Amino acid sequence: MNLILFGPPGAGKGTQAKYLVKKLNGIQISTGDMLRDEIKKDSDIGKKIINDMNDGKFVNDEIVNKLIENAIFDKTKKNRLIFDGYPRSLSQAKNLDFLLNSSNQKIDLIFFLNVNKKTIIKRIEKRKIIEKRTDDDLETILKRYDTYMETTKPVLDFYSKNSNFHVIDGSLEIKEITMKIDSFLNV
Repeated sequence: MNLILFGPPGAGKGTQAKYLVKKLNGIQISTGDMLRDEIKKDSDIGKKIINDMNDGKFVNDEIVNKLIENAIFDKTKKNRLIFDGYPRSLSQAKNLDFLLNSSNQKIDLIFFLNVNKKTIIKRIEKRKIIEKRTDDDLETILKRYDTYMETTKPVLDFYSKNSNFHVIDGSLEIKEITMKIDSFLNV
């Protein structure tokens, strides 16, 4: 089973993805984690990523799509993919469809964790203290939230026509969100 989890920064995608990994024996495909790994390596790609993130921008599609392609064509991950934060643009969504079709896979379920800005601010402030994430500067997060909502709207419109697309109130408690997701899994 392949799934997509959408939601702005701080919506709880990572938390739900980790749960789904355990429940479904899946593989979390977190572009955020992939990008942070490149930054830790201090590679040229990592330096480009950090500049984009510090400016509140999304990392360029070419970099992200290459990282995703490697995951999709890894035979050990086939039909076990849980996309956490990807795709974020219409071109990424079309690229994902192309890559999945090319590897004889599909998306089974799509979840949008819909959360307002006020809830995001509270969560980010808490996460910054607990996880000590360097990318959780409030001003940067607010830029990323606005950019996310603006650039992801076409992606949500693209997927919302599918019968496997579900909007979940992301301001609910973690357990409540998990129960709503479980209700669609049929496993």
